[in-house]
Amino acid sequence: MIGAIAGDVIGSVHEGARPKAKDFPLFDPDSTFTDDTVLTVAVASAIRMGTDVGAAIRLWGRRYPDAGYGDWFRDWLLGEDAAPYNSFGNGSAMRVAAIGWAFDGLDDVLREAERSAEVTHNHPEGIKGAQAVAAAVLIARRGQTKDQIRALLSDRFGYDCSMSLSELQGRGGFDVTCQGTVPAAAVAFLESTDFEDAVRNAVSFGGDADTLACIAGAMAEAHYGEVPPGIQAEVLRRPDATLRDEVTAFARAYGVPLAEDPGAGKGEV
Repeated sequence: MIGAIAGDVIGSVHEGARPKAKDFPLFDPDSTFTDDTVLTVAVASAIRMGTDVGAAIRLWGRRYPDAGYGDWFRDWLLGEDAAPYNSFGNGSAMRVAAIGWAFDGLDDVLREAERSAEVTHNHPEGIKGAQAVAAAVLIARRGQTKDQIRALLSDRFGYDCSMSLSELQGRGGFDVTCQGTVPAAAVAFLESTDFEDAVRNAVSFGGDADTLACIAGAMAEAHYGEVPPGIQAEVLRRPDATLRDEVTAFARAYGVPLAEDPGAGKGEV
């Protein structure tokens, strides 16, 4: 799930951009965490602490009210009504990576992913997007191949992951649905050579770059085994101590590869 946060931070300054070449600077002085990180940590915290996931999302989201939430989610977050709002947006898929690390059986992962999604995104496509990402993370970290991951996403979830990188770059636009985001992010990972390349692929598509890179980064970390220590250290300087401490606690509890002294020091590149 550190891979998800890395994708979010790296993609944050490119949100809304047009498709671009992959040789952009990996970090910018303005690179920061967004709602993708906050809600990824919220789900991780709920799992680690054994608390209600909806309550955890509201707790963590209200701690960071200016993280960049969509309008419907913000209304849910800050309002009194905790009922879901039938969304199929990519918010359910961007926050789910920790579930693929915390549970070892596919049925358990699918059940927990649905529970994490349905507190807000109870539309079938919103639930499917979360389940697909969590399942991909699970089987990737268990050593299944990219072909097997692609087959899972296609056969079980009906996502077309046959698109090329150039086709996705040419598509452009700002698609915030699970249907548009999850397969594109998966292709960014599936066509990558390493973790960094997966994130660069996702950002190169433009549009909702931070969420595309968040999801691609989650899959890539699980497949390649870790977020490279240099990237991880730079990424974990961006969140504050409260977020970073929860990331560290979850990583140590569930075996997510963690660089030494995450977030130590200050400064940006």
